[in-house]
Amino acid sequence: MSLQDLRKKIDRIDSRLLGLISRRARLAREVGRLKRPSAGVYDPAREEEILDRILAANPGPLKGEALAAVWREVVSACRRMEAALRVSYLGPEATFAHAAALKRFGSSVLFSPADSVAAVFLEVEKGDADYGVVPIENSLEGAVTYTLDLLVDSELTICSEIFLPVSHSLLSNSRISAIRKIYSHPQVFGQCRSYLRERFPAAALIPAASTAQAAQAAAREKGAAALAGSLAASVYRLRVLEERIEDSAANITRFLTIGAVPPRPGPANRTSLVFALPHRSGSLYEALGPFKRRAINLTKIESRPSKRKVWEYYFFVDLEGHASDRRVKDALAELSGIVLFLKVLGSYPRARQDKQ
Repeated sequence: MSLQDLRKKIDRIDSRLLGLISRRARLAREVGRLKRPSAGVYDPAREEEILDRILAANPGPLKGEALAAVWREVVSACRRMEAALRVSYLGPEATFAHAAALKRFGSSVLFSPADSVAAVFLEVEKGDADYGVVPIENSLEGAVTYTLDLLVDSELTICSEIFLPVSHSLLSNSRISAIRKIYSHPQVFGQCRSYLRERFPAAALIPAASTAQAAQAAAREKGAAALAGSLAASVYRLRVLEERIEDSAANITRFLTIGAVPPRPGPANRTSLVFALPHRSGSLYEALGPFKRRAINLTKIESRPSKRKVWEYYFFVDLEGHASDRRVKDALAELSGIVLFLKVLGSYPRARQDKQ
């Protein structure tokens, strides 16, 4: 077939796609009318089910990651037919938290950048945002301790999780040979140490409060560049000169969405909890026994000072399963008789990294 013939075929398919997407949007609007007011428009379990089904049926040639991105935007636009969702995230605009929020909710929501993790919690608690997106751990740097601390005291619950591969780019409107100074967050400089040593041994490295602020500075100055995510390039009108410049490819940040209403169970779930132990020998071993006896897999355990009593620690645990599952429910009931304090931070659909 000729190029013109192929384009005509694409045009006909586009017309059919438009009709089907419009039909889907009308059905989504009807779903919104039938839902109970307390149900909310964001159903992470349902969205995971949709994505699972689409990726399982993917015939190619599109890769799963590309297909997931397309479907998330379709779901996001249809969700907007039910109601406008307000999402707060750790800002400013074009940070990795912003990228994680886009990945989870799509672009058809009302985004509100906050200047701290505490401010994200506060916006959701006050009802100024329906959900918040906050970092919880990084594969290289470990847990985000201030998020852990806020989860203990907040009445909000974890609603879903997002795994975001962290990749840095060199952004500038100058030629590489003209770059004399580079802005970025100090942590990013550390993650790109080998690249900077090899490519810019004489450049001045200037710390910034965030990669977004680094991009803003680079956009204002000639001969300046920023190390940041590719999202910052489009937001602050910079060119991506080089991509994937981080020293380690195994850099993933896990984010949580927090909200006031617990989500219903998904096809696969995770439960996060925190507990405090009596200060005696073997108490942690005893606390882990209820999970061991029921073959419940613990995916993370992290300790933090309680900040309420000297040498008293909180233990944060992630486990596979939902708090309403019989095995998990029985384990938590047994655990409550062992520990001094126990709080379930959330039971939510588990995000598989290969779907992110």
